[in-house]
Amino acid sequence: MKSLSVAVITLNEEKNIRRCLSSIVHLADEIVVIDSFSTDQTEAICSEFSVQFEKHVFEGYIQQKNYALSRCKNDFVLSLDADEAISEKLAHSIFEEKKKGFPYSAYSMNRLTNYCGQWIRHCGWYPDVKLRLFDKQIGHWGGTNPHDKFILKNLNTEISHLSGDILHYSYYKIEEHYKQAGHFATVAAKALHSNGKRSSLPLATIKTIAKFIRNYFIKAGFLDGKNGFTISKISALETWWKYTRLIRLNNKNLVNDKG
Repeated sequence: MKSLSVAVITLNEEKNIRRCLSSIVHLADEIVVIDSFSTDQTEAICSEFSVQFEKHVFEGYIQQKNYALSRCKNDFVLSLDADEAISEKLAHSIFEEKKKGFPYSAYSMNRLTNYCGQWIRHCGWYPDVKLRLFDKQIGHWGGTNPHDKFILKNLNTEISHLSGDILHYSYYKIEEHYKQAGHFATVAAKALHSNGKRSSLPLATIKTIAKFIRNYFIKAGFLDGKNGFTISKISALETWWKYTRLIRLNNKNLVNDKG
């Protein structure tokens, strides 16, 4: 049986971290928590568990997750966000693979999101397949902040899909979704700008409308009732914010160049 590390990044996660750690404590041989200087009870709650707790300056989601990987002693790592937990079925699936010595070097799983008390199975939110269990030597975290993903060095690496879900407790109040959407839009706009991307009002409009149509109609968000409409609306608004903020960054850069 191979040893397993679990890596979690945190910032003011007192509402979620106990549930997260409780779901994996019986599976993990090591739990690494990398904290971005929380000011709530996150550290105190983590002290209730046998974890390696370390504070580290947050430079981005991708950078923080890669740092967490570097602090894991074992090759096999399960990466979770603090607002996630694993279902009993997924825990069993992971344990069975662990007993066999992890015959695959990478494993994916579905993520099921809870939104204001409702499990969301449409809107493009389920099945939200994530690659979260892997031999850390076969890749690294990449993507574009804030949307990180694990990048395999060898694209032909065989990935085994596990039964069970990551349970994602996303938002307790709709206001939290609006706030996070605004934050993510700003982070994404800056990332696009740093990569030389440009935007325009027609592009922002098209992207926003397409996002709503995709989530609410094509991905059947209407089947999730009122919350399905709210999710589709805020997701579209986040897209609008992202591309209009990119316009402002482009224009600011243009002014500076002329100056």
